[in-house]
Amino acid sequence: MSKVATATRMRVARLGARRPRGPRGPRGPRPAGGGAGQAARTPFVLLVVVLLGGGLISLLLLNSALNQGSFQLSRLKKETTALTDEQQALQRDVDAHSAPDALERRARELGMVPGGSPVFLGPDGKTSGTPTPAEAPPPPSPPAAQPPVQAPAPALEQPAPGASVPPSAPAPAPADPPAAEPVEPTQTPGR
Repeated sequence: MSKVATATRMRVARLGARRPRGPRGPRGPRPAGGGAGQAARTPFVLLVVVLLGGGLISLLLLNSALNQGSFQLSRLKKETTALTDEQQALQRDVDAHSAPDALERRARELGMVPGGSPVFLGPDGKTSGTPTPAEAPPPPSPPAAQPPVQAPAPALEQPAPGASVPPSAPAPAPADPPAAEPVEPTQTPGR
């Protein structure tokens, strides 16, 4: 036992000399400075905090940009709707002024009259057809004025047959008023 026990003690002594001795044992309290493990953890924690903060700030900026774009899109949609309505109203006005009856009415207001038969000028300078001045058609006659029809006054008593009617009493109105004559549309030459 002497050789083996002495060798084992020496190995334990060598191993014990290599380990730092301090107040901390295998399960003792840690030293106040944090040691090497705490120092290695600090940059990692700072990196995680910076990444999380940067991510949150970038999300905030991205959300603000999207909201601004949404407001601008909404404003542009309203403006497009208003301009489309205005364009449709202007197109209706153009269509109303371009209608043949509107053009004819405007031409008559300006004093224009429908032309007669056309005359053509040939390449050699000769004319084909007979030129005639355009004449204004006679203006349409106004409809005959009809006298206004009065409603019969309610009679309290019917006069006896053969009795005379006093002159102050109104004459009985006809049962049916005369029918108005139908107005025919005017024909425009060249159509």
